Amino acid sequence: MIGRHKGKVRAWMAAAAALAMLAAPATAQKRGMVALPGDPVETGSGKVAGTQLDSGVHAWLGIPFAQPPVGANRWAAPKPIRWQGVWNADRKGPECIQVLRPHDINHYFGEEATSEDCLTLNLWAPADAGKGAKRPVIVFIYGGGFTIGSSGMANYDGEAVAKAGAIAVNFNYRVGAFGFLAHPELSKEQGGHSGNYGIMDQIAALRWIRENIAQFGGDPDRVLVMGQSAGAFSVASLIFAPEAKGLFSSAVMLSGCNYRTPWPTLESAEQTGLRLQERLGAASLAKMRDLPADRILAVQSENQVGARVEGIRIGGPILDGKVLPLQKDAALKAGALARVPVIAAYTSDDIDIAMSPLGRITGLADYRAQAEKLFGADAAQFLKLFPASTDEQARAAAREAARAQGFVLAARQCAVDQAKLGQATYIARFSRHHPFRPGVAIVDVDPATIGAYHTSDVPYWLGTLDAYNSLRPTRDWTAEDRALSASMLGALIAMAKTGSPDTPALRWPAWSVRAERQLDIGAAVAVTPLDVKRIEWMEAHPLDRIAPAGVRSHPID
Repeated sequence: MIGRHKGKVRAWMAAAAALAMLAAPATAQKRGMVALPGDPVETGSGKVAGTQLDSGVHAWLGIPFAQPPVGANRWAAPKPIRWQGVWNADRKGPECIQVLRPHDINHYFGEEATSEDCLTLNLWAPADAGKGAKRPVIVFIYGGGFTIGSSGMANYDGEAVAKAGAIAVNFNYRVGAFGFLAHPELSKEQGGHSGNYGIMDQIAALRWIRENIAQFGGDPDRVLVMGQSAGAFSVASLIFAPEAKGLFSSAVMLSGCNYRTPWPTLESAEQTGLRLQERLGAASLAKMRDLPADRILAVQSENQVGARVEGIRIGGPILDGKVLPLQKDAALKAGALARVPVIAAYTSDDIDIAMSPLGRITGLADYRAQAEKLFGADAAQFLKLFPASTDEQARAAAREAARAQGFVLAARQCAVDQAKLGQATYIARFSRHHPFRPGVAIVDVDPATIGAYHTSDVPYWLGTLDAYNSLRPTRDWTAEDRALSASMLGALIAMAKTGSPDTPALRWPAWSVRAERQLDIGAAVAVTPLDVKRIEWMEAHPLDRIAPAGVRSHPID
């Protein structure tokens, strides 16, 4: 197999290049590179050459932004990378090692190679955005519960963003045990802290973008960082991370603006790391680093994309004392977080409903019984705020209550905290249903009942509607869907450019204490008031979240 690197590089770079060829979809394999005027681009890591897509967009795909996190670099902070010669960046790199996806699920867009050697980014630019063009930059961070996800997925592609006039970037970060393992031996090795390697990867990628994006026509001072689900939780973590300060100027969190939920402590995460070591039967950290990656993956808990592994649950940011030095409440009190405008959005049938005990109400009798069980003496107040007299009304009221205590509450809390920092928050509720093709069979969703599901807004924001028909027809997109997507993408670019998503095509006022409003994006688009009374009541009566009943109707990423 022929590697893509033409310069004098280390053997592992050539191997990574060969593996990336395997990761490319069949369509990319069939066309060679189309040379770009002005290439190679000189970056701080070395020279890169990209390719022109059929749309005319210029793309540099699979650029390494850090050394491969393998060998001694497994469970270590990402290290800067340099190469000699020209890196041919014409195809996406492998996803960070994780379980692979069945082919009959909603979010299958083609087989991807998976590897520990995965710290690469993809960059798309308009054809006329040469060096010094200072276009706004949109950086997308994938979700997946911090155990799966990939920048190579077609629904996260940046080509449409570039066609609309901005620079688009996405990147891989380590997930699961490889991205978030904390362990006493690691903490001793790393100055008293461990874990959060995936967040460090994100910071390293943003730093690379900051240092190099001007060479591709981007403005390093107008960088919007955007994430969905675990990607949104990542963005929130970056807002609280001192090392990420100054690396972005605005933020978007889809289904996961969270300024209040505490991070797990280093001590508790270290105990989880010790349990993983015990399950692996490894005598030491050195022995754990010697294990093949699939052995570690095999004992990691996973309940997404059809996987059912009851192992050790590792994934997500922790209060490590370095990357995240302060708990959220302390950081908010001290004002020790990034001061940037944000968009906080959620979907009307989001996963927060499935994670609430109210999301499983079967009828009126069940609804009333659960109200008594969950709220005790306050059950009458609850039933007055969320009234129902039929089975159908009971199910709808229960879902509305679950929603009021889920992502809409989190979005409002973010807005309240942002206001104290003097920063704007724009809240959106996405309620448009995908137009599933009649009779289409998708194993993990029921098109008849799925609604505006968790992640259903992503292709509208990024202009990737057609990705869902790339392998088999599943949606019958309408002209209205495409027009709405164009308006949402335009709002996103405006946010990156000016700090506000308000545009002539999508009028969007900021939330304020005097006018608690959101943009409702559904069959029609309208500015609607938040139901503050219900939200505040549910905030005062917190319920424990529960694991979703399977993943059939709520794909995680």
